[in-house]
Amino acid sequence: MHVDHVGVATEDAAGLAELYTELFDAPVAHEETFDGLRVVFLELERDGYFELLEPVEDGTTIGRYLDKNGGGIHHTALATDDIEAALATARDAGVELVDDEPRDGAWGHDVAFLHPKDTGGALIEFVEH
Repeated sequence: MHVDHVGVATEDAAGLAELYTELFDAPVAHEETFDGLRVVFLELERDGYFELLEPVEDGTTIGRYLDKNGGGIHHTALATDDIEAALATARDAGVELVDDEPRDGAWGHDVAFLHPKDTGGALIEFVEH
């Protein structure tokens, strides 16, 4: 596995994308509205992406996160070639799964999350391209 992206919760994806593009020379690789969110992926030269997450509908997980914590790193995503096997490994290790089965994620990827209570407080996402 390797780091695929770092998800950043924000109230202003366009503004943060502009800043990150300037600071990190990270051009926009993909944008979409998905699951009540504006999602912007910024490509880092060799090291994956920043995924900027801005709620555009009420009641989203990211909106609740922003209300409670403000903007910042929401999750770290690890790329896997076999998301089912990654989930089985986590399950066998006694880690609580947020998603028992992969689900549709942004950019057409399959995703599944591990519960942060069992991963040192970090929300970890598996992503299969």
